[in-house]
Amino acid sequence: MPLVMIFCDAIIKEIASGGLANTHLSKECWKNVVEAFNTSTGKDYHSHQLKNKWDQLKKDYSLWKDLIGNDIGLGWSYTKQTVYATDEWWEKKIQVRIYNLLA
Repeated sequence: MPLVMIFCDAIIKEIASGGLANTHLSKECWKNVVEAFNTSTGKDYHSHQLKNKWDQLKKDYSLWKDLIGNDIGLGWSYTKQTVYATDEWWEKKIQVRIYNLLA
């Protein structure tokens, strides 16, 4: 199982057990997530590393939702694990992102 899935499963278990304080995991829950992840993977990650990964995953998910949810004609390729769109759509989206980065 990919590391990201193991990580997300550990977070889901903490949320399901009531570990969500307002919109964030408590320190105790992060401790549990780190322990569960490291035990499952044999890795030795620290909480700040996993919190950074969680923040990046949330950003990636928001972008994915924006790509899939707001435009017509898009799909998800389960075999390639990528967004499916026409070349013209991608070119337009890339130009918008470049413009936003430069602005």
